[in-house]
Amino acid sequence: MKKSAYLLLVLALSQAASAQKAATDTSWKKEYRETPARINDLVHTKMAARFDYPRSYMYGQVWITLQPHFYPTDSLTLDAKGMDVHRVALVKGNQLRDLKYDYDGWQLRIRLDRTYRGGEKYTVFVDYTAKPNEVKVKGSAAISDAKGLYFINPLGTEKDKPTQIWTQGETEATSVYCPTIDRPNQKTTQEFILTVPGKYVSLSNGKLISQKKNTDGTRTDHWKMDQPHAPYLFFIGVGDYAVVRDSWKGKEVSYYVEKEYAPVARRIFGMTPEMMTFFSRITGIEYPWVKYSQMTARDYVSGAMENTTATLHSAVAQQDARELTDGNQWEPVIAHELFHQWFGDYVTTESWSNITLNESFANYSEMLWAEYKYGKDAGDEQHYNDMQGYLHSNSEKKDLVRFHYRDKEDVFDAVSYNKGGRILHMLRNFVGDSAFFRSLNLFLTTNKFKAAEAHQLRLAFEEVTGRDLNWFWNQWYFGAGHPDLDIKYSYDASAKRVRVIVSQKQSDKLFHLPVAIDIYRGGNKDRQKVWVKNKVDTFYFHSAAKPDLVNFDGDKMLLATKTENKTVEEYMHQYTHAGTYLDRREALQFAAANQDKPAAIELLRLGLRDRFEGLRGLAISLLDLEKENVRKAVETQLVSIAKNDPKRLVKAAAIEKLGSFGNPEYADIFISAVRDSSYTVAGNALEALYGVDSARAVQEAIMFSDYRLKGNLLAATTNVLIEAGNESFTDMILTNFENMPTSQAKFSMLQSVGKLLERVTNSSSFRRGVDAILAFRDAIPQSFRTQTDPFINDMLLAGVEKRKRAAGQTELADYVKSKLSEKKGF
Repeated sequence: MKKSAYLLLVLALSQAASAQKAATDTSWKKEYRETPARINDLVHTKMAARFDYPRSYMYGQVWITLQPHFYPTDSLTLDAKGMDVHRVALVKGNQLRDLKYDYDGWQLRIRLDRTYRGGEKYTVFVDYTAKPNEVKVKGSAAISDAKGLYFINPLGTEKDKPTQIWTQGETEATSVYCPTIDRPNQKTTQEFILTVPGKYVSLSNGKLISQKKNTDGTRTDHWKMDQPHAPYLFFIGVGDYAVVRDSWKGKEVSYYVEKEYAPVARRIFGMTPEMMTFFSRITGIEYPWVKYSQMTARDYVSGAMENTTATLHSAVAQQDARELTDGNQWEPVIAHELFHQWFGDYVTTESWSNITLNESFANYSEMLWAEYKYGKDAGDEQHYNDMQGYLHSNSEKKDLVRFHYRDKEDVFDAVSYNKGGRILHMLRNFVGDSAFFRSLNLFLTTNKFKAAEAHQLRLAFEEVTGRDLNWFWNQWYFGAGHPDLDIKYSYDASAKRVRVIVSQKQSDKLFHLPVAIDIYRGGNKDRQKVWVKNKVDTFYFHSAAKPDLVNFDGDKMLLATKTENKTVEEYMHQYTHAGTYLDRREALQFAAANQDKPAAIELLRLGLRDRFEGLRGLAISLLDLEKENVRKAVETQLVSIAKNDPKRLVKAAAIEKLGSFGNPEYADIFISAVRDSSYTVAGNALEALYGVDSARAVQEAIMFSDYRLKGNLLAATTNVLIEAGNESFTDMILTNFENMPTSQAKFSMLQSVGKLLERVTNSSSFRRGVDAILAFRDAIPQSFRTQTDPFINDMLLAGVEKRKRAAGQTELADYVKSKLSEKKGF
């Protein structure tokens, strides 16, 4: 599963509250989360289902073939959450023999007709009604609840919203709609026979082997999965989709999108076949399943889910042609979910404690793909961003393999994703590319169609490398935290030697770190490999003259925080000669903190010409234009970038900075850019134009109000119209906000909508706006609500109420107060 950008945005808000909760409730630390015992093993699951849209029910029949794992047993326990169970029987040939059972609304305990030996197969039948909207199951950071089966706009009453059905099984919610042993260490082949409205398409795991039109306007689709996989990876999707067909080595590759996005479906998902080739090559295992389909879904806030052969994506994946001019923001997610088809689906974590075997690999695949497709700088940028996601998550006390947790949903965090991906990157650097990918192949081959734990990954690496790697696993997989390093460099001219002192500042433990230290004399590099092991380590290296640069962690791959005593001249040398993305980024960030120095400004000016667009954009963002010397040094460059840079996001950043000059001479640049096909360029240009010619900016915004907008252009148009004080555009602004999916972009729009409400006097429009904010608040995943509710309730809406009351608009203020009081009553 890939967490959405929205979740990553609110993650920072959650840290303080999470730490406080952890401090008050520590009972979970005493409960060891063992791998679930396997008493009976799933062998095959066949389910027939039809859907009751008015009630949001599913009427199901399931035939489950099982066998005792080893020990004889005369009973079977199935997970079956919140169902009406009508019949339980044993299948004997063509006959059903009723079995006795107990059902508590959560688990179905069945007494078999006799004792079955280990490996002896039997089949049970269950007739039931699934009621997903009536079962209350705790969700995770990724989903608001865990009801497994979701009916979206089932009655068609929500305007401009399609009617859809989709399922979300991870972690253990498949059992809300299909009785099963809902554990990740179970594997089963599968058949889903789905009766759906004839006007809709369906999607499930495996291949569609038959379709039958029924006399009542429905159609029965038979999907079959001949290879075993875990129950949480079962999938059903139903809706009015365009299906765009592609292929890879004769296998079907397909993209299920809402029909308006059919023309751009290949621009969104079309890299998939090339990704399949790349991942097949680096793992040494060709894509192992019969097909690969990807479907979008409304109200799916998880980001995406790697259901075997049938990945589900948030509707945020559906970008229009103008959004895609800035690049496909969803491409890393597409790579992430596809790599799960190897790591997670082909080989599956045996317990949620070992989720690193799924999520750390999928996270790392984003870097691997970026590195392969767009170059090392792009891969390193992904690496850096993921590292920062972990370092700012306050997760330093969490082990990667976690046998103690409050709830299984808690392991889907910045440790399992971001930190785990960085650990793989360090491991790759330590053993070398050839050994790394050969070890992955051995792990996948040895454990194919099985469940595994982290030790089996270690054993694969030890088998390939011939090295004992317990130290690495104990430190990074079964331990917590990261090193906090202080690195000091000096040169002794009389002794002709370089001294490097490395101090580990973290208090909890010492790390063993294999590190490269690079010594530069001009463009020549002398690499020294050392081990950092102690609280303080001192290293000496011969050098006939003072080096131009001593560069600790020359490959820039350590997961660590660090401080160094380099000068601006040394950072300039690092930027120009060490040259990796992170070398250059470190240099630019140092320069940004020293913009009173001419050499630092010169370094930032180099950054504005960097070969990689990500660093050009960073350099622009770091400029302190409050300083007159900086403004004079970079203004001409910014104008050139705003006009000519080939990358839209870099142009947009330059236009935003130029806007801060407030120079009417740049109005023509802004007016021209307002018509750019990129929402980001056009949006930034509109905001900049407002600063130098507000009347023209309002005129442009009014023109835009007739169109469907997204991204920065939507935000800029909204802000300009709000500033203009014209309430006639309130309906357009609120409609745009209401139609946005639950996403980072919508979260970012909250303050603009709040500002609008402060100015709106029409009671109906005001109430509509308040209700739209509250609807968004309530769509946020439950586990984040304790962090986002205070922002929305106590800051945004309470602020609107206060200002309305101060303005004498008591009726409107009272409406906000009544809505907030209403919520507090729960």
